[in-house]
Amino acid sequence: MANPTIVLLPIWGAGHLMSMLDAGKRMLGQSSGAISLTVLVMPPPMDKLPSDFDAHVRREEASGLDIRFHLLPAVEPPRDFLGVEDFVSRLVQLHAPHVKAAISGLTGPVAALVIDLFCTSLLDVSRELAVPAYVYFTSNAAFLALLLRLPALDEEVAVEFEEMEGAVDLAGLPPLPPSSLPLPIMDKKSPNYTWFVYHGRRFTETNGIIVNTAAELEQSVLAAIADGLCTRGVPVPAVYPIGPVLSFAPPSQQPHECVRWLDAQPPASVVLLCFGSWGSFAPPQVREIAHGLERSGHRFLWVLRNPRAAGTPLPTDPNIEELLPEGFSERTRARGLIWQTWAPQKEILAHAAVGGFVTHCGWNSILESLWFGVPMLPWPLYAEQHMNAFTLVASMGVAVAMEVDRKRSNFVEASELDRAVRSLMGGSEEGKKAREKAMEAKIMCRNAVEEGGSSSAALQRLMKLMTSL
Repeated sequence: MANPTIVLLPIWGAGHLMSMLDAGKRMLGQSSGAISLTVLVMPPPMDKLPSDFDAHVRREEASGLDIRFHLLPAVEPPRDFLGVEDFVSRLVQLHAPHVKAAISGLTGPVAALVIDLFCTSLLDVSRELAVPAYVYFTSNAAFLALLLRLPALDEEVAVEFEEMEGAVDLAGLPPLPPSSLPLPIMDKKSPNYTWFVYHGRRFTETNGIIVNTAAELEQSVLAAIADGLCTRGVPVPAVYPIGPVLSFAPPSQQPHECVRWLDAQPPASVVLLCFGSWGSFAPPQVREIAHGLERSGHRFLWVLRNPRAAGTPLPTDPNIEELLPEGFSERTRARGLIWQTWAPQKEILAHAAVGGFVTHCGWNSILESLWFGVPMLPWPLYAEQHMNAFTLVASMGVAVAMEVDRKRSNFVEASELDRAVRSLMGGSEEGKKAREKAMEAKIMCRNAVEEGGSSSAALQRLMKLMTSL
């Protein structure tokens, strides 16, 4: 009889797909050959993705691991959507019959279905098939706590959150300013908000929630979730913090040009500016960044992308001479590198020359930074990143706060970037504390995933439960 299989159902975005696959491979390793993985692949709704989707699937299929990919039939995507969360959640819903057919057609027993956080409508399918279902939460426990709290919060707060008096009460976190809430939650009339309330409610119907964090990083939040303080009396399934879930490619024989440039810089002297697969800025903001970096006097490695052109899913490679202030490149040539296309962020953060990271606060980027003990300057752009930025500063203490004007498309003045870079990279008390906390977080992250660590133990408990069903 075939081994039981764990069915993974990720969405196609790079930060979701890669993370769930890496988590699945950890499950595979923990099971000592007792299970296989089956990945149900929803066809990406666009031509090209940052993950180079097909190439990644082919690499995994050729890895020799017991992973099978099952491509689901394409569906007609919704045309009248009003935001990313609305689009993704509705597209997932349309796949329900195909997901049911795919799971029903598997030859061996199904140990569990693991779904992305946007796929909770498919819990109906798992119930119909009597398959245990788990959510894989790609972000942190703080954001999970907010989504679990949101159904009750929706009833408690009659006005828009921006109009409420005081801060949002979220157990396990310092008082959360409404200005730090994720963008889709700022408009209660939006279907994106409605979907987040829906997903937060349905998380409580699962057999468990797997979170890409380490218990030591977010102890108070995880304790509040476990104690039911985020769901006001509604029982919460077990939460399994198994992170950081990160994968590292073997070092290339030929170091990347960015890495070679860093080799020539003093230890902890360079600030990295990198804003994720989707992060880009309009020309006025690019000029402010340039002025801020120049005034700071610090060394920098700046990954600079153009805004996405119409009809393209990704930022494009810019013409920097058109974007930057006249003479900027010449004046900063001795201490700065501007990189105009994709850069190997993990390799750069691992380098001893990097002493700080200006980040868009995507959770995967944050985990990479913490893994290497690099303190941060948060510059959130979209999704839950403003809340992540708040958590980094107010709860974890691994970042120096920077003033980002949400009402002006997350604009940062040159003078503010200059101040923040000097604070982080110089000898300020604030920067020193962030560096110390980041080094503590590095030790926590690495200990957690070691044999006997908290994340390793959580994964063992999870696998024992899945394989005994």
